Amino acid sequence: MLNTEHREGKNAVSAQDSVYEWLRERIASTPRDDGAFLNEGALAEEAGVSRTPVREALLRLEAEGWVQIVPRKGAFVPPISDAEVDAVMHARLLIEDWGVREVCRIGVDIAERLDAIIAEQREHVDDPNEFIRLDREFHRTIVDSAGNAVLANFYKSLRDRQVRMGMRAVFRAVHRNEQVLAEHESIVNALRALDELDAVQAVRDHIESTISVLRSGQSLSVAPLQGRNR
Repeated sequence: MLNTEHREGKNAVSAQDSVYEWLRERIASTPRDDGAFLNEGALAEEAGVSRTPVREALLRLEAEGWVQIVPRKGAFVPPISDAEVDAVMHARLLIEDWGVREVCRIGVDIAERLDAIIAEQREHVDDPNEFIRLDREFHRTIVDSAGNAVLANFYKSLRDRQVRMGMRAVFRAVHRNEQVLAEHESIVNALRALDELDAVQAVRDHIESTISVLRSGQSLSVAPLQGRNR
């Protein structure tokens, strides 16, 4: 049962937000190949709230593409196709590509912060939840440092969607956590030198290897960089 208030006014908003976060985490934990119906009444009973905040949360989740409201049946959590994985990861690549370019262009020094995150990741290589949290912090630090709040918020939504796509599959791939750390170090080394081309290439290599795990060995096609001979 959720610890929420659902009286009038500000507490009503608090209840809606709490139910929304709870439902989003619940959906994110649903395996990507599974489809499931969510019953509004059952969810309200489980959360210990009225149907109103549940209904509002489901509508919000539908607008964000997490569920599909089916009249007289409930909210359907659809399976995630390989095409959707590709679409989300391509969008992520575009933002991260832009992010490292901007960090290099404006000369933001974030290497020390990123080094600290990598060091903390090394301490949690056997803890999927904490390792993934730190992975998100690593990439979010780069995107946030590029200075565009709209793109930073959109990027956060992409990472939220990626959770259900199987980030925990990373830990079923042999030595993938160590590979992630090595790829992160390559990105940091390029950013430390403010080397835009190397930073972009490091990000592309990292995204490509990530999607190869998400799609069980099928790799994402990334256009080759132009002008790398300097």
